[in-house]
Amino acid sequence: MAENPFFAPSTLPYRLPPFAQIREEHYLPAFERGMTEQLQEVEAITGNPEPATFANTVEALERSGMVLKRTATVFFSIVASDATDGIREIETEISPRLTKHRDAIHLNRALYARIRQVATEDPEEAWLLEKYRVDFVRAGAELSEDEQERLRALNEELSTLATTFSQNLLKASTASALVVEDAKELDGLPESAVKAIEKDGKYVLPLLNFTSQPALAELTDRETRRRLYELSTGRAPENFELAARMAGLRAERAALLGYPNHAAYSVADQTAKTTEAVEEMLGKLVGPAVANARREAEALSEQAGFAIEPWDWSFYAEKVRKARYDFDSSELRPYFELDRVLKDGVFHAATELYGVTFADRPDLAGYHPDVRVYEVFNADGSALGLFLFDPYARPTKRGGAWMNNLVDQSHLFGESPVVMNNLNITKPAEGPTLLTFDEVNTAFHEFGHALHGLFSDVRFPRVSGTEVPRDFVEYPSQVNEMWATWPSVLANFARHHETGEPVPAELLEKMKAAEKFNQGFATVEYLAAALLDWAWHKLAPGETVQDAEAFEAAALERAGAAFELVRSRYRTNYFAHIFFDGTGGYSAGYYSYIWSEVLDAESVDWFKENGGLTRENGDHFRSTLLSVGGSKDVMAAFREFRGRDPRIEPLLERRGLLG
Repeated sequence: MAENPFFAPSTLPYRLPPFAQIREEHYLPAFERGMTEQLQEVEAITGNPEPATFANTVEALERSGMVLKRTATVFFSIVASDATDGIREIETEISPRLTKHRDAIHLNRALYARIRQVATEDPEEAWLLEKYRVDFVRAGAELSEDEQERLRALNEELSTLATTFSQNLLKASTASALVVEDAKELDGLPESAVKAIEKDGKYVLPLLNFTSQPALAELTDRETRRRLYELSTGRAPENFELAARMAGLRAERAALLGYPNHAAYSVADQTAKTTEAVEEMLGKLVGPAVANARREAEALSEQAGFAIEPWDWSFYAEKVRKARYDFDSSELRPYFELDRVLKDGVFHAATELYGVTFADRPDLAGYHPDVRVYEVFNADGSALGLFLFDPYARPTKRGGAWMNNLVDQSHLFGESPVVMNNLNITKPAEGPTLLTFDEVNTAFHEFGHALHGLFSDVRFPRVSGTEVPRDFVEYPSQVNEMWATWPSVLANFARHHETGEPVPAELLEKMKAAEKFNQGFATVEYLAAALLDWAWHKLAPGETVQDAEAFEAAALERAGAAFELVRSRYRTNYFAHIFFDGTGGYSAGYYSYIWSEVLDAESVDWFKENGGLTRENGDHFRSTLLSVGGSKDVMAAFREFRGRDPRIEPLLERRGLLG
C-alpha cells in the first residue's frame, strides 16, 4: 500500500498523474482509503466546537478528499479513454459505492447545518458559500429521513444503470461494427482508411457515437450505406429499457426534491432557469429548420434521381455541394494533416490571440502511447500548465470528443491546470493522418474547452475552469471554432501534406459558399436529439414508458421535429450524453449546445467587429470570461465581455433560418 501512487500528491511537473506507475490494482485500495479519509475529515468539520466560519467549514470541505479526488479524476479519465475489461469491472463495483459516499456527505444534517451558519463579507467566499448551500439542497439535505432513504436508493440504482448503459454502448461500437469481406463494398473511402480497418482478411468499420456515420458521405455502394446506417441506429437495443427506467427514476427523484419533473430540476441552476425559457428558444428553431431540411431533401432526391432514404442523405449532400458549388469536401483532406492542424492551426491561433506558447514534453508520459504532452506558457514566459492530446480512436475509448481536467487550477492549493483533449480520429495503418474539415473543427472546439481550463485564475477548485453551468460550458469552445476558418490561421496550417502548397483560395471560397447548404439537416438532427432528451426528462413522477422506440417517435411528432429522412443525432439507445452518467450528465441539458451557440454567435460578431485575431481581443475575452470560471455569475461575465445581453438573431442568420 505504501507504493500506491494515489496516496500522495504527484511529484511530476504540475502534479501530472504518474501514469507509468499506476496499475489497475491501485484503484480500489485508493478509492477505499480516499472515501474513508474524506468521511473522517467531514466528521472533524462537524465535530469542531468552534463556531462555523468559512475557513473551518467551507474551505475545509474544499480541502477534503484529496486522495479520493486524485483517484477518481484519473480513473474516470481512463474509463472514457482506455477502458480495459479490468477497468470496466472496477467501474461496475465502485460507481454505486461512490454514489453512496456522495450521499453520505450531502445528506449529513450536521454538516448542512454548519454550512448554513457560515457568514462572510468576502464576495468570492460568499459566492462559493451560496454554491455549497444550493448543492446540498439540490442533493436532498432538507428532506426527511424517510425521503432521504428513498433518495439514496434512487441514486444508487441510477448509478448502476448508467454504468451498464455506458458499458453496453462501448461494447456495441465494435460488436455492431460494419464487417465486409470485399473491399469493393467500401468503394469511396480513402485507401488509407480502408487499410486502417483491415483485420484478419476482413474489413471492420466500428461505429462512432452518433446516428450519421461519417463514412455515409463517401460510400458509393447504397447497400453498404444502408447496412451501416441500420447498424448505427439499432446498436445496443438493451439500452432502451435501461433508459426508460432511468428516466422514470429521475422523475421520481425530482418529485422528492420538489420539482414537477427532472427537466425542471435540471435547468433550475442553469442559465436558462426555467423549462419555459428552453422551450421558447427551441420552439423558435424547429419550424424553420424542418422547412429548410425538406427543401434540402428535394434537392437531394433530384440529384439522386429517386426518392432518397436516410442512409443516402450524406452521400447526396456531397453530390449537391459538388453540383451547386463545385465543392467536394474530400478535396480538403490532403491539406489537413493532424500535426500541422494542431501546431500550426490550433496552437497558432491561441498564440496569436492570447500570446501563449507550447513546448513538447516527451519526458512526460500519458496513459497511452498515443497521448502527447505539451507544456503551455504565458506571453511573458511564465508557466501556465500542461495540455495532453489523445487524438485516435481505439476499441477501449468511448465515442465522441471531450475535454477534462487532470488537475484543477486553484490558488487554494497553489495548483496549475493540467487539461486533456480526446478525439476519435481513425489512426492510419501507415502514412500521415489526414482529417476531414469536421475533425479539424472538432479539434478547435475541444481546445476551446482546454483554454477555459488553462486560463482559469480562481481561488477555489469548486469554481475552477469549466465548472460553470452546463448550458454555458459549450460557449467558449464554440467561439474557438471560428479560428478554424480565419484566413490567417487557415493559411498557416492548411497546406498539402506532400507538397507543402497552401490550400487553393478558390477551394476555400467554394467551401464557404457551400457552408449553409445542409444546415437544415444539421439543425434538425440536433434539435431532434435535444427534444428527445427533453421528452424523456419531462416525464411526470410515476409515468412509465413500455415501448421506448414508440415514445421516441411520438415525442418528435408532438414537437414538430419528426422528419423521416433526418433522424435524431442520437437515439435513446446510444444517447450517451444523457444516460451514461448516474448523476445526470447532460440529462435535460442537451439543449445547452444551441443555447450556448446564441452566446457564441454574438461573440463571433464581436470579434469581427473589433478586428478579429488580435492580442487585445484575446486578452479581453480571457480576462472577462475565460479566467473567471464559475467564480461569478456567468451571464454577468458575458455582459462584461459583450457589453449587453445576447440576441438570437446572429444564430438564426448563421444557420440560414431568417426567412
